[in-house]
Amino acid sequence: MMSPTPHVPGQDQIRRAPKVLLHDHLDGGLRPGTIVDLALASGYEGLPETDPDKLGIWFREAADSGSLERYLETFAHTCAVMQTRDALVRVAAECAEDLAADGVVYAEVRYAPEQHLEGGLSLEEVVEAVNEGFREGERRARQDGNRIRVGALLTAMRHAARSLEIAELANRYRDQGVAGFDIAGAEAGFPPTRHLDAFEYLKRENNHFTIHAGEAFGLPSIWQALQWCGADRLGHGVRIIDDIEVAEDGAVKLGRLASYVRDKRVPLELCPTSNLQTGAAASYAEHPIGLLRKLHFRATVNTDNRLMSGTSMSREFEKLTETFGYTLDDMQWFTVNAMKSAFIPFDERLAMINDVIKPGYAELKSEWLFEQTTATSVSSNSVS
Repeated sequence: MMSPTPHVPGQDQIRRAPKVLLHDHLDGGLRPGTIVDLALASGYEGLPETDPDKLGIWFREAADSGSLERYLETFAHTCAVMQTRDALVRVAAECAEDLAADGVVYAEVRYAPEQHLEGGLSLEEVVEAVNEGFREGERRARQDGNRIRVGALLTAMRHAARSLEIAELANRYRDQGVAGFDIAGAEAGFPPTRHLDAFEYLKRENNHFTIHAGEAFGLPSIWQALQWCGADRLGHGVRIIDDIEVAEDGAVKLGRLASYVRDKRVPLELCPTSNLQTGAAASYAEHPIGLLRKLHFRATVNTDNRLMSGTSMSREFEKLTETFGYTLDDMQWFTVNAMKSAFIPFDERLAMINDVIKPGYAELKSEWLFEQTTATSVSSNSVS
C-alpha cells in the first residue's frame, strides 16, 4: 500500500502549527491603532495618517517603495510613540499577544534601549518596562488559551558608540527576561568589528549574541560577524548564497565560508518578505531559503518587521508553502531548527521541542490522516 502524499498545510493548519520566532523587531511590529492612540496621548503630530487602516497601508507602502529614506522613516514614527514606560509596556504586551494568537510558542524579540530615552527614561527603566509588557502579554495569551514564552534581545545601533554599555545591560538582565544581545543598523560603513569590545565582554561572560550580517553588505559582513566577533547566530545571513555555486546540471559547490556556516550549524535568521523589500531577493521563488533548505543549512523562518512587511509567521509560511510546496514536515524542520538555536538553556529548548513542538505537529498530521481516511471511506461508499 502506497503512503499518502505529503500534506501541504492550509492557512488554518499553518496558523495553529507551533512556531518559533528568533528575529522580530519590537519597534517594527506595533498595531496601527496603538500607534495612533500613543501619538494622541503623547502629543506626537508627525504621523502621515491618523486612521489606523490607512496608517497600516502607509507603513507597508513606505517599506515597499524601494527608498531607504522612506523605509527608515517608518521607524522614526514607531520609536517616537515608544518613549514612556506605559507605552513600552503596552507595545510589548500586545506583541506577545499577537504572536501567541498566530501560533508562536517561543519568540525572541529585539529592540534598542538607546532609542527610547527621549522621554526621560533610563536604559534600565526601558528594559524593565519591556520585560513587564512581555510578562503581561504572556499572561493575557494564557487567558485566551494560547501559550508563548518571550525573551528580549537588547540591540545596540552599529553607527553609535554604546554597544559595550548595552552589552553590559543585557548581561545584567540576563536572568530577568533578556535572552541575549544584537547589533543592528546599516551594515555598509559600520562593520561589526567596530564593536569588538562588546562581543569580547559577552564571550567572557558566557552570554549569547546574534549579529545583523549578510543582509545588505554580503560575505565580508558574515565573515567578520563569525570569525572576528564570534556570533552565535546570523541576523539574516541570506547573502551566504553568494558563496554557493550552482552549475547548469544542478551540481552545487560550497565555498569555504558557506561550508563553514553549514558544517558549524550556524543558525540563519532568514526573513523572506523583508528580504524582498530590501532587495536581497527578487521574489519568493528566487529567495535563497529554497536552496539553503535543500542543502540542510540551519535555516529558520522569521518576520523581521511585522508592521512594515504586513506579515506574520503564518503569512511567511503560507508564502513558502505556496512557492516551494513545503509540507508540515518542512514546517516542523524549520521550527525545530529555530528552537535548537534559541538563547535559553539546553534542557528548556529540548522540553519545548519534545513537549510542545513535536506533539503539535503530530496532532496536525494525524488530523489530516483522519480526514484522508474519512474521504476515502465516503468515496468507497459512493461507488458501492
